[in-house]
Amino acid sequence: MSASAVHGQRQGPEASRMQGHWLLAKLGKRVLRPGGIELTRRLLKAVDIHPGQRIVELGPGVGRTAEILLRSSPASYRAVDPNPEGREQVAAVLAGHPRADYVVADAADTGLPTGEADLVVGEAMLTMQSEEGKRAIVAEAARILAPGGRYAIHELALRADRGEEEREAARKRLSRIIKVGARPLPEEEWRALLTEAGLEVVWTGTAPMRLLEPRRLIADEGIVGTLRFWRAVRRTPGALDRVKAMRETFRAQGELLSAVGIVARKPASA
Repeated sequence: MSASAVHGQRQGPEASRMQGHWLLAKLGKRVLRPGGIELTRRLLKAVDIHPGQRIVELGPGVGRTAEILLRSSPASYRAVDPNPEGREQVAAVLAGHPRADYVVADAADTGLPTGEADLVVGEAMLTMQSEEGKRAIVAEAARILAPGGRYAIHELALRADRGEEEREAARKRLSRIIKVGARPLPEEEWRALLTEAGLEVVWTGTAPMRLLEPRRLIADEGIVGTLRFWRAVRRTPGALDRVKAMRETFRAQGELLSAVGIVARKPASA
């Protein structure tokens, strides 16, 4: 048996093997959130960002939300992520901001001081965690929040009026195409996850899951950014087939999947 047959999975283009969100990032997509930049903006408006806040972002991706957060002139900003992917892009965003740091740590165990964050933001990262992992990250966010502080999440959501069997099938199809375990929850279960950690939900917003649709691409990346993205897709071996497959899967799950943004507050008496 030839070496190529033994290691067949490694012989295809890199684009066919990468996790979906990091492939899109490599191709130049900067907004990697299911509800697009518009839902992110609505989410951040709901937390009433203002100068002087102490901000922690869990899983900053390639730094698109960090740009918005840093424009608010925070007292401090910390990006927390254990993975090397996206670190250079985030570092470039943080450059020139003396009160901004990159913390190499897991979101469930940040090592940050208790009660010293006014705002914790996490987008498109809880969806990829197990039930236990979700609880651990939310508990850590609650721990590092100061009383009265807010935790803002932006995640994939499933329709609650469908059976668990149908929802589980959707999770499996999504995981298979993006090559990472995807475990989205119905909106009510996301809210329950936060309240079980002792937080009070104060705002919820939703948006369609249209990550790779032309209008969403232009809204998120601009015309020039969209053209650059598709140029990279065409020039990268294996990328076109993979991006088309992801878009077709997202479309097929369109009635079942959406994006949800939630803001929860840590009680002042905590």
